[in-house]
Amino acid sequence: MAYTGTMNAFRAAQCPLCGELNRCAMEIERQTSVAQPNCWCMQVDFSAELLASVPSAAKNNACICETCARASAADTMQPDSH
Repeated sequence: MAYTGTMNAFRAAQCPLCGELNRCAMEIERQTSVAQPNCWCMQVDFSAELLASVPSAAKNNACICETCARASAADTMQPDSH
């Protein structure tokens, strides 16, 4: 599912793909000034295909949520049925 809202409405705390809260520890720390543990996203690799699906206005401005990242990883692990 892709986020279909306008990028004017996009916020750094929202996943640019689904629009749900991304729960990025770095963004939470920025907003609250409360130190956070390392974010889960610092421990994973994102596929080029997933990163390419991020709208240009959100690139380097909002984190993909863990749900979208896991769904993408599961899709790339499926055997090719062709």
